[in-house]
Amino acid sequence: MKKFLKIASIVLVIAMVACFAACGKEPVTDNDDTTAPAGKKVLTMATNAEFPPYEYVEGDKIVGIDAEIAQLIADKLGMELEIVDIAFDSIIPGVQSKKYDMGMAGLTVNDERLEKVNFSTSYATGVQVVIVKEGSDIKTLDDITGKKIGVQTSTTGDIYATGDYGEDAITRYDNGAVAVQALLADKVDCVIIDNEPAKSYVAANEGLEILETEYAVEDYAICFAKDNTELQTRVDAALKELIADGSVKQVIDKYIK
Repeated sequence: MKKFLKIASIVLVIAMVACFAACGKEPVTDNDDTTAPAGKKVLTMATNAEFPPYEYVEGDKIVGIDAEIAQLIADKLGMELEIVDIAFDSIIPGVQSKKYDMGMAGLTVNDERLEKVNFSTSYATGVQVVIVKEGSDIKTLDDITGKKIGVQTSTTGDIYATGDYGEDAITRYDNGAVAVQALLADKVDCVIIDNEPAKSYVAANEGLEILETEYAVEDYAICFAKDNTELQTRVDAALKELIADGSVKQVIDKYIK
């Protein structure tokens, strides 16, 4: 009998210790979407750092709107951000293969890309515009028909212009800066590109101007592999919080007056 009581007492003590240990922990819930996926410490972002003010190189660092928003997201998730600079048309394939966790490069959400990757909530609005040389006979979008159009490969400017004006009208370049140099050298008659880098290129090169007419308006978002839903959910939750508290707007306002 004494032996039985002794065993019972030990069991009771163990149960009490386990109970106190459990009570000392914070409850774990499935609704905590702003923490990193289990075991993941580094958030790898693929970009093309030739798209100011969204991403560009300053010194030895990639800076810009996307870089700063990505850093805010990583901080919220308790992760280290790693930004990898690659060719623009390699971003989506790299994300699809999970070589990179996400792509963030002024990426527009469209049907063609939605077939390949998933997108986050939109965090910015972009406008595609047309750059021409001063004195050009291109005054409106209708005047582009029959002209040579310079674009950055695989951008929405490339996609839209190809659809609107035909493959034969398009000359593709690795980045916007090279396309603009082609315009200055009269190799193309105009360049279709996002408004913000367009303003930077026009400011840096005399003799260029932007048509007043907008070519297209689009939403920018972060892309993820189709089956990387856990990370997408976490990042999207963090992004929504940053939009709601004004952090995203503050970053954009810093670069775009």
